[in-house]
Amino acid sequence: MSTTDKASTETSPEPSPADPSEAAAGSQLSTAPVEDSGPVGIGVIGWVRWFWRQLTSMRVALILLFLLSLGAIPGSLVPQTDVDALKVAQWKKDNPSFVGVAEAFQLFDVYSSVWFSAIYLLLFVSLIGCIVPRAWQFVGQLRGRPPGAPKRLDRLPAHTTWRTDKTPDEVLSYARTLLAGKRFRTEDGSGTVAAEKGYLREAGNLLFHVALIVMLVAFAWGQYFKSEGGKLVLRGSGFSNTLTQYDDFKPGTLFHPDDLPPFSFTLDRFDATYEMSGPQRGTPRDFKAHVTLTEGAHGKPEKREIQVNEPLEIDGSKVYLLGHGYAPIISVTDSTGKVVYKDAVPVLPQDGNLTSTGAVKVTDGYKDKDGKAEQLGFTAVFVPTFAGEGKGTMFSQFPALLNPQLMLNAWHGSLGVDSGLPQNVYRLETSKMEMFKDESGQQLIKRLAPGETMDLPNGAGTVKFEGIERWATFSVTQQPGSGLALAGAIAAIAGLAGSLFIQRRRIWVRAVEGKDGVTVVEMAGLGRSESAKLPEELADLAAMLHQQAPSVSDPVEETPEGERG
Repeated sequence: MSTTDKASTETSPEPSPADPSEAAAGSQLSTAPVEDSGPVGIGVIGWVRWFWRQLTSMRVALILLFLLSLGAIPGSLVPQTDVDALKVAQWKKDNPSFVGVAEAFQLFDVYSSVWFSAIYLLLFVSLIGCIVPRAWQFVGQLRGRPPGAPKRLDRLPAHTTWRTDKTPDEVLSYARTLLAGKRFRTEDGSGTVAAEKGYLREAGNLLFHVALIVMLVAFAWGQYFKSEGGKLVLRGSGFSNTLTQYDDFKPGTLFHPDDLPPFSFTLDRFDATYEMSGPQRGTPRDFKAHVTLTEGAHGKPEKREIQVNEPLEIDGSKVYLLGHGYAPIISVTDSTGKVVYKDAVPVLPQDGNLTSTGAVKVTDGYKDKDGKAEQLGFTAVFVPTFAGEGKGTMFSQFPALLNPQLMLNAWHGSLGVDSGLPQNVYRLETSKMEMFKDESGQQLIKRLAPGETMDLPNGAGTVKFEGIERWATFSVTQQPGSGLALAGAIAAIAGLAGSLFIQRRRIWVRAVEGKDGVTVVEMAGLGRSESAKLPEELADLAAMLHQQAPSVSDPVEETPEGERG
């Protein structure tokens, strides 16, 4: 037998299953269940067991997860009732031929529909059914010991051997210390040391599945107990966290008004800065809302700031700054000169330069020159920076207040606010109204600068553009499961990384004394899956062991004198 001065790593074919010990060593690394051919003539209990095995298989869990992802698609394409009922009504109006199908499949309430809930619950049960047996199996693996060495180590995929003058006990002692130092679990055998490593691979797999359940629980918790509301607040005005104060509110299924944390705030000032020159002119640089916050019924007022992506956190709720705009201050007098209306009217931005539109509604107090009670309405277009007379239409050139102008279109009649039907406060309903007309019989439309007045025809009164106020919109959200969902997502990534990158492998070391009194050392490794790193790891371990038990040269056979050339 030839010898080498250092350990060498050899690669050989997979061991033949003819050797029972080798087959057992390899089979213990595989835990994949055998496919069931199906329940044929096994009765009701057999059918139930077969269905349970199918439901709790990894294949079905992945299919259900895929179906859950597909089921969420309609929720993003079709407007949802619990999110925006007005959009649902508009969608039905625009797509009358699909309304029956959408309602039959509950597409307007996807996340609370029967079919989505069924997929969700089946996935939940499937994951639990996958985790429980795997958890017990993992506990058994942790309590188990590495299997003994196969008889033929030289037939394993990674193998090396050498001869040393160290005794077998010394070699095995060195090997045991070396492998334990590399965090292998070791087990002594008859002239062998068995070691195993990579148990965290299965732990990562379990962590991934548990994390999926955590995310499902967090999703359900957030959907059932969430709340989200929006509020437009004028500068100098306040907001109290009660249902009646919200402009719109979207609660979860199990949300209760008592879950709203008590707090209030006043918008003291709103600052907005923009790029003044260059190609980025008009681009926002900073938005900041300065508020006075009061927590609880008798809390002490505190000065706080709310910026974009920097919400105000209060007792589990977050207050986000969503947008801002302008509110022209408008006053209306009747034919007697009495001020019947004066208020700041928020208008909604239509572009990046804050060209804004809105409506002014004078619902009561106004009487015409004959003393008849009537309602007034004005459609409004506001631009913070007007291009100038003859330089363009009513489109703003810059979002800041450089040259503010307000254009009003006057109507009179019935606003329809007494019909009991909800109305959009930013839109004028003119079906029961008539336009004011000027002396030439044309529609009364006038552009005003701050301080200017528009006269209504025939002495019906005046409308004055008093000034400009600022407003900001806030979103108050309460997502009780968001932190749990984040933790589940991080755990899922960590578990998936562990199950992908940690390799389960075994190392065996055998040391026996040869006929010539020299110890023969064999090292071999076997991985759960094919990996190029296993031969490298075995070579490194063999090199370390070879330093403590160096190889010796084989005796050289002398050639007889008569055979020399």
